[in-house]
Amino acid sequence: MTRRLPTSFLIGCATAAHQVEGGIDNDWSTWERQQPSPIADGSTAERAIEHYARFSDDIEQLGGAGHNAHRFSVEWARVEPSPGVFDSAALRHYCDVARTCRANGIEPVVTLQHFTLPRWLA
Repeated sequence: MTRRLPTSFLIGCATAAHQVEGGIDNDWSTWERQQPSPIADGSTAERAIEHYARFSDDIEQLGGAGHNAHRFSVEWARVEPSPGVFDSAALRHYCDVARTCRANGIEPVVTLQHFTLPRWLA
């Protein structure tokens, strides 16, 4: 028996900003940098996979692999580095990520908060 998925079925992958972007200063990055390290091998997400700079290529590859959805998170510490102060470049970046998804036939699915907090709130 052969079954087909409905054309509206979304299939893709997901990322979390802290895990893939690199260069984030939030409560988890503060925890990672403690000495002695709380992580057995001492690794951190400081560089991660540098998705913040490489998102366009990464998303293009997702489209080429047949994905039609991508769930990504917005890093609160990057968007609002101080209470009530918003980084317009960071906001534009996440808009660009969504636009790049759409340009590659991928539905952007946005997570507004994925476990990490800005240091000023933690």
